[in-house]
Amino acid sequence: MADSPSRSGVFQASTDKRLEAFAESISFDRRMYQQDIRGSIAHADMLSSVGLLTREEFSTIRDTLKEIEAELDADQFPIRFELEDIHMHIEQALIDRIGDVGRKLHTARSRNDQVSTDVRMWVREALDTVDARLLELQRAFLSRCERDFDVVLPAYTHLQRAQPVIAPHYWMAYIEKLQRDRGRVADCRRRVNECSLGVAAVAGTTLPIDRDHTAKALEFDRPTANSLDTSSDRDFMLESAFVLSVIASHLSGWAEEWILWSTVEFDFIKMPQAFCTGSSIMPQKVNPDTLELTRGKSARVMGNLQTLMLLVKNLPLAYNRDLQEDKPPLFDSFDTVIASLELAIPIVEGSELRRESIASRLERGYLDATTLMEWMIRKGMPQRRAHHLVGAIVGEAMSREVPLSELPLDVMQSHAAEIDESVYEILGSRKAVEAFVSYGSSAPAQVRSQIDRWTKQLAAS
Repeated sequence: MADSPSRSGVFQASTDKRLEAFAESISFDRRMYQQDIRGSIAHADMLSSVGLLTREEFSTIRDTLKEIEAELDADQFPIRFELEDIHMHIEQALIDRIGDVGRKLHTARSRNDQVSTDVRMWVREALDTVDARLLELQRAFLSRCERDFDVVLPAYTHLQRAQPVIAPHYWMAYIEKLQRDRGRVADCRRRVNECSLGVAAVAGTTLPIDRDHTAKALEFDRPTANSLDTSSDRDFMLESAFVLSVIASHLSGWAEEWILWSTVEFDFIKMPQAFCTGSSIMPQKVNPDTLELTRGKSARVMGNLQTLMLLVKNLPLAYNRDLQEDKPPLFDSFDTVIASLELAIPIVEGSELRRESIASRLERGYLDATTLMEWMIRKGMPQRRAHHLVGAIVGEAMSREVPLSELPLDVMQSHAAEIDESVYEILGSRKAVEAFVSYGSSAPAQVRSQIDRWTKQLAAS
């Protein structure tokens, strides 16, 4: 056969070899062969159920497709670029093996709905993998909470020391971010999980098919409702790419933070050397390259979202060949995010806080200043006045190069007569942490409650 099954008798010339090379997608869409074969078997079963195939024909198609799948599994299936894509490869192999019975498989479908269904199944499975990895990363952060419960860390705003928090409060901040990611994955999956098969090229079919039968067989929630919309719809890809971009952003922010924490200047954390690399010239270097690559690869994921947005922005209804270009950026985003998550898990589990280094510099930066201000507010002082006075007291401590807890009472009283001896009960970073009371704060009791909540929630996931 000179040309692919997609070229009908209207053509009087073979496809130019340059177009074959330009138009092929088998180099990247062959990864969907399992979805294509599963969809084809479900489609053939449906055709049999409505009398468009006999049961014997269905069995022959099903068994032959399974043989083709086994060859693809074993990487023993021949690739021919003139057949363009994985869908044509599989169909042509079917026809070559069983003749006219194989030619019946494409009844009441087009490559438009076939490809859309295959991609939806692939994305659905990939989203499930992403969710599983997000859950593992949440559990990795949770596993640190008990062992690091006694560590007080400086929290930052504007990359300047702000207030003290206990380490598990940091870890659960990432658990919360990852939970929102999982929520977006679940929402996206619901919109992915509609079956395109049966809308055919653009308008539907005059043949008596049963789209509910196919949707149920392929574990979709329902068939799509409008053939014109379905043929061109790539919203589920855009949404997936957005969800992945947010996950990549969260991973990049975490990587940036731990890159800083691993420097001599911060000296907060020691990462597993299995995930670090050295220098070709400086023998002392232990570089956090995995985190740097995580941060860098997030740009690819975000760029892929822009590629997909630009790809679809001017397309009229319904299908246009431009949409062949939607899969490389989509696949790359999933591959990149899944790989980044798989590396993040052991890094989070295996890193160690440098407790002595953190403790030795904990009182730098006057992390307890806000606690002092709120202590004055509880004494009846207006917030703005308390804010101004604490600023002056901090300035006094800075000039003396001492922490607030070591500033003499009479010096503090020279700025605010309301201050008494009890102020020392809340000064110092550890005491300041103990003073927190609000829901969601770094108060040890609040953090303990959140650990218990996440332990139950993640165990049930």
